[in-house]
Amino acid sequence: MPNYTSPEHFHRLMEEYPDTICKRTGCRYDEKNKRFSMDAWTVQYEVDPSGKRIYTKNNQQPLHEFFEIFLIHYLIEEKTIQPTGEWISEKDMTGGVTFFRGPHDIPTDRIVEKFGNDIDRLGLECEKLSGSRIEMADMAYRFDIFPNIHVALLYWIGDEDFPAEAKILYDSSLLDVFALDVIFALAIAICDRFADGIWTE
Repeated sequence: MPNYTSPEHFHRLMEEYPDTICKRTGCRYDEKNKRFSMDAWTVQYEVDPSGKRIYTKNNQQPLHEFFEIFLIHYLIEEKTIQPTGEWISEKDMTGGVTFFRGPHDIPTDRIVEKFGNDIDRLGLECEKLSGSRIEMADMAYRFDIFPNIHVALLYWIGDEDFPAEAKILYDSSLLDVFALDVIFALAIAICDRFADGIWTE
């Protein structure tokens, strides 16, 4: 996948008025240090446009490459995101059936490999990551990556005929703002966080 956190993205941040970015995204701006800060899925991030870097506050957690891609695009996109409350899968997105396969197949199987049929353990993990229970599948949780960026993890327990299955859904508003590559970056970060425990306190 291309490196989306290119110098050009940080340059775009420096060109736009910080107040405009903060109003659109809800992030904060440190005028003295010329840095943005934001809370994203239980972790606080700092974005330094002039230094062309993103890092976690006080280096509290390892930075995930794909989540970094999503963070920078969240800041530079010009549209204000208004959640619709309509859940869609990656295959429901325009071009999604073609794009989300092969190298872009979302690896939710990694979540299944870790939790299997231990749905109680998965539920505890979801709650630790500030998830809110919703009534879908055998178990499902909604996560607010940002206050206006909503995703859901759905899980089905396996049996002798069908293996356990995990699926990620997205609020349809993401399609109005992000390219499929950027949504893919978010999906990879979600799978890795559950499978590897990345960012988990």
